[in-house]
Amino acid sequence: MEVKTYFRRATDLPREELFGPGHRLCAGCGPAIAVRLALKAIRKPVIVVNATSCVEVASTPYPYTAWAVPWVHVLFENTAAVASGIVETLDKLVKEGRAEDADVIAIGGDGGTFDIGLQALSGALERGHKFLYICLDNEAYMNTGIQRSGATPRGAETTTSFAGKVIPGKLEYKKDLASIVVAHAVPYVATASIGYWLDYVNKVRRALETDGPSFIHVLTPCQTGWRFDASKTVEIGKLAVETKIFPLYEVINGVYRINVKPKSFKPIEEYLKLQGRFKHLFEPQNRHIIDEIQQQVDARWKRLLVLEEVSQRW
Repeated sequence: MEVKTYFRRATDLPREELFGPGHRLCAGCGPAIAVRLALKAIRKPVIVVNATSCVEVASTPYPYTAWAVPWVHVLFENTAAVASGIVETLDKLVKEGRAEDADVIAIGGDGGTFDIGLQALSGALERGHKFLYICLDNEAYMNTGIQRSGATPRGAETTTSFAGKVIPGKLEYKKDLASIVVAHAVPYVATASIGYWLDYVNKVRRALETDGPSFIHVLTPCQTGWRFDASKTVEIGKLAVETKIFPLYEVINGVYRINVKPKSFKPIEEYLKLQGRFKHLFEPQNRHIIDEIQQQVDARWKRLLVLEEVSQRW
C-alpha cells in the first residue's frame, strides 16, 4: 500500500509557530509538543475545537492565548458534536460564497475522548463529518487531579487508583480506542507518539487530506502525572513504541499498516521503570503484574501483525 509522505526532515516544516511559546503548560509537557507539531502540518486555514483539558486551561488564561488560529473552547462531552456543527455550517457558507474554506481539527484529552466524549465522537464518525479528531493521551484526567481514565494502563497509580497493600494501582487494562474508531469504518485512523514526531506530522497531514472523518490517537507523556524528569518526555514517547506497549500504525480504508517495526523490542520494564506511577510494580509482591502486562502487550502485537497481513490481502 503506497502512502504519500509530506515531510521527510525538520527543514520541511514551516517555521511559523501557530501554537506560541508562553503558554502555561508544564515543562516537558507531551500534549503541548503534540499540539505544536500538529499545527506545523496544516495545509490551509484551520479552526480548532478544544475540549476542557490541560491544553485548554493553560493555553488561554483570559485575556491571553497561545493560539494563532481560530479556536473554540467546548466541554468534555461535546467536542465532536461542536466540530460537526462547524463543519456543516462552514460547508454551507463556502457554497454561498460567504466564507473561506478551512479544515476543522477537534482536540480532546483521553478523559474527554475515551470516556466523557465517546458518545459524541461515535455519532460524528457515524454521520461522516469531515474533520480530524486528535486525542492527546496522557493516560489520566491530569487537569483535574490525576484521576484514572479509560486510557490509564493496568498497574498505574493515580489519585483514584492507589497503590497499596490491597490494590496495586489500576486493576483494568487500557481501552483500545483506535479499534473502537476503526469499527466505525471511517477512512483514516492512526496511532502516533511524540517520540516519533516525523511519523506524527505526516499522519496529521494525511488525515487532513482524507475525504471524511479522520482520527489520530497520539501518546503524550505527562511528566507530572507519570512522575518522571521533564527532560525524559520524548525518550519515554519512544520507549512506548520500542517496547510495543504503544504500537504505531494507521488504518486507511480498513487496511492496516504498521509504521514502526524495530528489529528487536525492549522488555516492558525499560518503559515502566522510568515512571514513578509504576514504582510499586517492582516490589516482589507485584512483579507478576509486569509479567501480565508483557504478555498482554505481546498478544496485542501479534494480533496487529495478523490484521496487517490479512487486511492487505483484500
